[in-house]
Amino acid sequence: MVDCRLPPQHRLKRPADFQRVYDHRCSVSDDWLIIYGRANDQCHHRLGVSVSRKFGPAVQRNRLKRLYREAFRTSQWQWPGGLDLVLIPRGSATPTLAQLQTSLSQLIPQLAKRLARRDKPT
Repeated sequence: MVDCRLPPQHRLKRPADFQRVYDHRCSVSDDWLIIYGRANDQCHHRLGVSVSRKFGPAVQRNRLKRLYREAFRTSQWQWPGGLDLVLIPRGSATPTLAQLQTSLSQLIPQLAKRLARRDKPT
């Protein structure tokens, strides 16, 4: 049986990891989500999901986190590795998995280009 989970080394867990991404101040967004990003020194992406209490009780927030992680997990092979990403849901409606995958496939390349321009040595 193949293990299809997002491994622990591909997740941002500590508050300091999230803060480093936020402090870098590089983001892109659309109707469904905001993505903050920062280059890391690894060959794979690391993902964090931050859902505020305005989205409802813990059950709804956790379902939303699972949906965002699944969209990332199934799409992450499309992009070159080496980014720390924090996904923040946007809006009050819950998107479908296909809508999130489409958003991620458009936004992550935009973010990677923006980071490459910004972090280019002069």
